[in-house]
Amino acid sequence: MAHHKSALKRIKLIEKQTERNRTYKSRMKTALKSVLDVEDKEKATAQLPKAYAVIDKLVAKGILRKNTAANKKSRLARHVNALS
Repeated sequence: MAHHKSALKRIKLIEKQTERNRTYKSRMKTALKSVLDVEDKEKATAQLPKAYAVIDKLVAKGILRKNTAANKKSRLARHVNALS
């Protein structure tokens, strides 16, 4: 256990940040599944901008890296384009 006041503060801060990041990542996973689980191209295309928006917000908040976001968006676009 930490002994310094600043170390204790950092522990509390990290716990809050971890919980917040977990919430945002959960929201992202839900958005990804909303596109990936749909078998109809029109419905998936309608969900795609919403998923992109969630990913972009995570990049803006610094939760996701830019390249990771680009990979996720690319994966979604490939899936939608592959649907018939």
